[in-house]
Amino acid sequence: MRSNRFLAFAFAVASLVCTLPLAAQSHWQVTNTFHPGGEGGWDYVTVDAPNHRLFVTRATHTQAIDTNTGKLLADIPGQIRSHGVALVPKLNRGFITDGGGNGSIIVFDMKTYAVLGRIPTVPDSDGIIYDEGMNRVIAASGDGNSVMIFNPGIDPKTGHIEQVPLGGAPEFVASDGNRAYVNLEDKDLVAVVDLHTNKVIARWPIAPGGHPTGLSIDREHHRLFIGCRNPQKMIVMNTISGKVEADLPIGAGVDATRYDNGQAFASCRDGSLTVIGEKSGHFVVEQTVKTADGARTMGLDRETKTIFLPTAEMEPAAPGHRPQPKPGTFRIVVVSKK
Repeated sequence: MRSNRFLAFAFAVASLVCTLPLAAQSHWQVTNTFHPGGEGGWDYVTVDAPNHRLFVTRATHTQAIDTNTGKLLADIPGQIRSHGVALVPKLNRGFITDGGGNGSIIVFDMKTYAVLGRIPTVPDSDGIIYDEGMNRVIAASGDGNSVMIFNPGIDPKTGHIEQVPLGGAPEFVASDGNRAYVNLEDKDLVAVVDLHTNKVIARWPIAPGGHPTGLSIDREHHRLFIGCRNPQKMIVMNTISGKVEADLPIGAGVDATRYDNGQAFASCRDGSLTVIGEKSGHFVVEQTVKTADGARTMGLDRETKTIFLPTAEMEPAAPGHRPQPKPGTFRIVVVSKK
């Protein structure tokens, strides 16, 4: 009898655990809001986790912000339309894409924030990453229909940047140490570039997705996470075959995706952050976090499990123009795992 009562109790406890909702096991929520100041728009966010910093491009300048306090650490001036930042800690160098004018990449010192030089590129220099395995900086040029690949030890005054034509307008880049994957926003494709030869070796359709913007990678399981605006989906694609393994609903106006430890994230202009995970071999939407309107880009600190999303209140748009941020309203919404 005592044994039967123990078994019944154990069964009841196991049943209770199995019925706990997914959200209770992995819950993300807004935990803070930073107000670092500064005017202008914003684009991509790059996290320097070891040094507890964010780099946020603000059109004409790029801010370095403390991830613990939200304090402004430095402001790097001199851009026309900045988009993204790539960091190369072993060289103490950072690289900012400036898509304004004829295009350029600004090289700065990661410790002092001093500008070391400006490398001429092509117009609309946009998303940028550093591939540590190949020791290459890779930057996209939307108007140039190409990616630019170069050694981070480049001389800013005389160094050479190789331009690889893609056959479409790129938005962002991911890499696995051998290949670069580039979403072609106007073609609904992912272009695959061999980083040993700097040649395009494949172009993979992203259907049923379309208008791809955000892009991130799970190197261990050979998957891309592609944020699409039309229709509003997250596409999961195999990096070996190009096969689309899943498509999931996300919010409107996605501009960035990130991946970490079994979960993928899509940040959207409508103020939603979609959290996607895998259960029993299938991808599912685990949670949708309400962030703030306009919070379309993000940086992810994988060490502290924290996501940073810049946004601001917006003025009504003038005819034929984009809406502009209201002065003094720029902020960073902080989302953490609880």
